Amino acid sequence: MKRAASYALGCKVNQYESEAIAELFAEKGYEIVGIDEAADVYVINTCTVTNFGDKKSRQLIRKVKRQNENAVVAVVGCYAQTAPKEIMEIEGVNLVIGTKDRGQIVEMVESYHPEDGVENHVSDIMKERIFEPLSIQKLANRTRAYLKIQDGCSQYCTYCIIPYARGPIRSREPQDVLQEVRRLAGNGFQEVVLTGIHVASYGKDRKDTGLLDILRQVHGVEGIRRIRFSSIEPNVVTEEFAKAMAELPKVCHHFHLSLQSGCDRTLQEMNRKYDTKKYRQAAVLLRKYLPQVALTTDIIVGFPGETEQDFEESYGFAKEIGFAKIHVFPYSPKKGTPAAERKDQLPNSVKSERSHKLLALSDEMSAAFLAQYIGETTEVLYEKKLSEGTYEGHTSNYMKVHAKSGKDITNSIVLTKITYVEGENAFGDTNL
Repeated sequence: MKRAASYALGCKVNQYESEAIAELFAEKGYEIVGIDEAADVYVINTCTVTNFGDKKSRQLIRKVKRQNENAVVAVVGCYAQTAPKEIMEIEGVNLVIGTKDRGQIVEMVESYHPEDGVENHVSDIMKERIFEPLSIQKLANRTRAYLKIQDGCSQYCTYCIIPYARGPIRSREPQDVLQEVRRLAGNGFQEVVLTGIHVASYGKDRKDTGLLDILRQVHGVEGIRRIRFSSIEPNVVTEEFAKAMAELPKVCHHFHLSLQSGCDRTLQEMNRKYDTKKYRQAAVLLRKYLPQVALTTDIIVGFPGETEQDFEESYGFAKEIGFAKIHVFPYSPKKGTPAAERKDQLPNSVKSERSHKLLALSDEMSAAFLAQYIGETTEVLYEKKLSEGTYEGHTSNYMKVHAKSGKDITNSIVLTKITYVEGENAFGDTNL
């Protein structure tokens, strides 16, 4: 039996796609193995958000070829889409496929002949208008299932290469989304995460269904008890949206509300489509309707031209909002984006100093967020067994909880009293 490995670098969308690709090979009789094992086929789903992502992709390509020099190495994903010629020059690459036509990958691999050299199957993603259906039939050993509902982005932030790697917005057919959700529920999953390159844009290429509509439809699927979705922007959070979230009890009280900077001048130069006033309004609305909501975010530090005053404004705004966690990213110039061409790049030492300061604030806010739940009783979906009698799970607002139990509580929602907090974890008692 031939062996295939499918591995994702980067985001949850890539991870979803790589699992779907693995299933395509399994359906054709391949044994699916890990990326560190010897295989006849390696599919590497690349990330290009940062230059470090490109580097990791190149390292992995070389690594798998050392494991089996006769293996067929197919490179797919965002880095392959934006720099196919660069990928083709890496020793060991056989196929370059990009971010479309992954549904035909098994056929491409099986029709490949080494004497043909490196084959480039990358086409112009900017002309793509139809969502490519890649779905997952089986997910093993998980309680949370990711479900891709959207691809592409039309935001064109000045620091981001993704619109060029993924093309324009394409939304998945609502009936296909619901079919997969029902299948997941039938397989015992209690929580689904709706994901995409820019989930907030779901339905903007359609006339019949928007993000709120698909959330309501997924909410109606029996067996699913929790719904999450990936990062959204403040423009999505209207009074109607926030009120609807409160009226849909399966929607988790955790929103990753993208910020990137708390300074209006920097937001404008990033080509973000909101300002701090709009962001503040979104946070207030979500807290009005969902008092226990956790707000997390991403912030870039050291964007070209960011002055000390700009950074202090951003820092002060983050402190004002009071996040449960901040993901901090030092700005990394990405070739092909307007921000990378700017002459006012900041030294790494400045980026590092600002990162540390913002991370310290994030730690402080995370501790305060967790501390307020000590003594409270809340529902926890336990996702995995850490050791004999000890389990790990998450609350609706994404607190990570460790608790002991005399019975197996994996994939169960259990009332848990939070007794103490240590670092990023809360510890609870299930014997209520």
